Amino acid sequence: MAKAKVAVLKTRPETVIDDYQKLMDLAEFDKFLTKGKTTILKDNISWHFLFPGANTTPWQLEGTIKKLKSSGYDDLVAVNNETVVTNAFKGGELNKLTPVFKKYNIPEKYNFLPQDIKWIPYKPKAKMNVLYEIYPEGIYIPDYFLDKNVLHLPTMKTHIYTTTTGAMKNAFGGLLNTRRHYTHSVIHKTLVDLLAIQKEIHTGIFAVTDGTTCGNGPGPRTMIPVEKDYILASGDCVAIDAVASKMMGFDPMSLEYIRLAHEQGLGVGNPSEIEIVGENISKVNFKFFVGDNVPSYVGDALWFSPLKVFQKLFFHTPLVYLFVLGSFFYHDFLWYPTKGKKAVNEFMNTKWGKLFQSY
Repeated sequence: MAKAKVAVLKTRPETVIDDYQKLMDLAEFDKFLTKGKTTILKDNISWHFLFPGANTTPWQLEGTIKKLKSSGYDDLVAVNNETVVTNAFKGGELNKLTPVFKKYNIPEKYNFLPQDIKWIPYKPKAKMNVLYEIYPEGIYIPDYFLDKNVLHLPTMKTHIYTTTTGAMKNAFGGLLNTRRHYTHSVIHKTLVDLLAIQKEIHTGIFAVTDGTTCGNGPGPRTMIPVEKDYILASGDCVAIDAVASKMMGFDPMSLEYIRLAHEQGLGVGNPSEIEIVGENISKVNFKFFVGDNVPSYVGDALWFSPLKVFQKLFFHTPLVYLFVLGSFFYHDFLWYPTKGKKAVNEFMNTKWGKLFQSY
């Protein structure tokens, strides 16, 4: 497999919009996104509340849009998704992404609204690792995704089930419907299957990752925000996730989703086979950790312990709403008011928090 290229830059609020545009040039984005095709902007809303490190940042979005528009990519459309515990509309507003879309006249579509997007059966050409086992009735994808570019906008953060999360995980909400929680016990293989599908249906794939404020700890929501001032871009989703994971302090090839994608030829996960352009990050190690929170203890018990034999009872029946309610209560009404708001208030006094307030 040929070497992959990942662009990495150090940035600051005063230059971040221009730096994102330089970053995309360094990563040769126009080699990966087909001109004349619609480009889907797939943002990442891990939590509808503002929480630093959890969600696509407005400067990440704006810098990317400006570069695309100035390079002749005029047909841009945002496609948003919800999860059982996140609200897409609230997330766009509270994280100041919706104002950026409005500023640049970019329409927003929602993959859970039938008037926006229809779900159609799809038979992948690639051999699936687990999706047919999870969905024996067939695999369904949004019809709107066919024959279009996609540009992923994740952040650098840890994750209680995948250790790290980024460009590959960002497809999870867009390509799977509201029953995506069925896949949690085989989440790594699911992400690999989704990347294989993306490579078949999209005319181009590119990723821009924000690490200005990263998330450390039991992500993708209940994290410790850490200022790191890095931004990354690549046409290889596996490679950008591998580099981000290594910067966070993890061995990329020890992470199942990166290793499997590398072994199946869907991208480059071995850092020795990735060319880094821009910043010298050879000695970068954030020494991040994952840890646990209440949902991860419950998830570990029900998805990965001997109790997983009851998965269909817990998650394929109305009983799932008890877990949804529990997660919603824990995140929004327990953790956020007691710990999250303190972290947000501290963030607002940082240089990136002040930039956020300018939007």
